[in-house]
Amino acid sequence: MKCINCGTDNKLKDRVGNYGRCIKCNHQFAFEPTSMGKVKITDPMFAKVIADLSVNDTLFFTPKQLLYFFDNRLRKKSSSAVFGVLFFYVILAVILISVWSGSSDKESLIFIAVTIHFIGIWILFSDSKSTKLNAKARKTNARALQILGIIVLVLGIFASIVVVNSFAIFILSTLIGMLSIYLGTRQLRRIGLAQEFLFAQSEFQGWLNRWQQINETILKILPSPREESTSATINPDVTAYSFDRLVVCDSATIAQLLIANNFHFENNCAILSVTGYPQNIFDTTMQMLRRNPELQVYAIHDCSPQGISLVHHLRTSSNWFLDSNVVIIDVGLTPRQIIATKRGMFIQFSPESAKAAQELSGEIRQGLSAEELQWLDSGNFVELESFTPQRLIQILQRGISNSRDLVSDDSSLILVGDTGNDMYVVQSFG
Repeated sequence: MKCINCGTDNKLKDRVGNYGRCIKCNHQFAFEPTSMGKVKITDPMFAKVIADLSVNDTLFFTPKQLLYFFDNRLRKKSSSAVFGVLFFYVILAVILISVWSGSSDKESLIFIAVTIHFIGIWILFSDSKSTKLNAKARKTNARALQILGIIVLVLGIFASIVVVNSFAIFILSTLIGMLSIYLGTRQLRRIGLAQEFLFAQSEFQGWLNRWQQINETILKILPSPREESTSATINPDVTAYSFDRLVVCDSATIAQLLIANNFHFENNCAILSVTGYPQNIFDTTMQMLRRNPELQVYAIHDCSPQGISLVHHLRTSSNWFLDSNVVIIDVGLTPRQIIATKRGMFIQFSPESAKAAQELSGEIRQGLSAEELQWLDSGNFVELESFTPQRLIQILQRGISNSRDLVSDDSSLILVGDTGNDMYVVQSFG
């Protein structure tokens, strides 16, 4: 393992002999992969994850974004392995057919072949729905099931007609092959399977704490948002103006992230959370915003019962825009966007989320399709922090850019609500 301080490659005996320190510069290693469990981490790996997430220390990020990003890096990449197994399977099947043609104990060979088929199908099917694999890996296993079914059909039918001349083998091969194709097709059609982290969040926090103890605080990692009870003093010349755009987040964490990365400066907009963050300028900012009759509001939130309630709250709360004709644009994240996307998202599940979805007000539930309600009522949810800061900023910028002409036929927005009380939903989340 290379030392992140001087770049010296330290072998295991070097690290052990020097008490976990670099043999050249004596810098302590944060991790020893050989003494870890299933998840093995090296110092260069962890350093690269931090550098990639922060885009080489140019973007701030939250601890939970680091958790998601690190999990994605560690998640099993099974594409090449799956097709390697299929190649091995073809070779094994050809060998079995060759032995079969000259063997007197064909019943035993049939049993062996059928057993191998079912083991292969079971392994691929289990991986195609595994919560430990990401969406791409699960789809790869589902496609491998289809390919395996075709292999069984072709080789089984060939063997039954040419090698052993057996109608029973023909029927058996057809049934097993069609079963594999059916299971693969079924798994490919399944939308939004939930995932779980490869490790406990408390375990990751331990790794993060150890890294920072040894290598000092990570430059771009954000602390928990702090409440500032004392109002900030703002120049009256500034408060005389307003903003054309407001971004409202469903959490102080996301609002802090956007502000820390100067999204408000670069996009000439105000940023607030529905919880009132940042507290020291919240009231003053709202006074400025209400002066602008052309104000456009952009809501960005988790895809959760609480998150999708954000737009309704903004429209019906007297603290926000009750009895106002302000245009509200729901950037996401919505169940509609998740169902429509071709890209895998980190979907989680909890009974608490299912209960909260079923307790949503009738007005909110009426604005959702049957498919969206089914998705939410099943307890599924996706957090904004599962996206990198760079991706979140790009998505929000695109949402603002695409909303400049709300009446255009080419608009990526869907109008919901009545005239004079307009609300728009962005069709896709990135």
